[in-house]
Amino acid sequence: MQFTAREDIEAPINAVFEMVADFERFERMAMRRGIEVRRMSGHMGVVPGTQWETEFNLRGKPRHVAIEMAECDPPALMRFQAASKGMNGTTTVEFLALSQRRTRLSVEMALAAKTLPARLVLQSLRLGQSRFRRQFQLRLSEFAREMEERHLHGS
Repeated sequence: MQFTAREDIEAPINAVFEMVADFERFERMAMRRGIEVRRMSGHMGVVPGTQWETEFNLRGKPRHVAIEMAECDPPALMRFQAASKGMNGTTTVEFLALSQRRTRLSVEMALAAKTLPARLVLQSLRLGQSRFRRQFQLRLSEFAREMEERHLHGS
């Protein structure tokens, strides 16, 4: 199952890449939403091999997901692999300079089930696919506007 969203951002490609690469900010955002996040590798930079362990509750059950940055080609691409007990996923983030001050950010997420319960979760996602796709695009749009504000105000 795949989801794709893209947004054009009024900021240079290097600035957008740096904001997306602010992993500490994403870690804090996740923790505020009740997700436990631990960076497992010692790297504080943006390098392949950086790993995180996450724990959260989904549908009343504790879930554990391991995430690894599989590929990084600044300022054009980041790819992450995620694995849990029943599911694997890949998230690809691509950056395309449309002009000196405008960048297209594309995010593609692919999920694959390894177990029957995970297949059932994916099936329920498929049933609500249009709502999930809208939410996915909306979240990326909100993130894009936030990046434009951060770039404009230098924070």
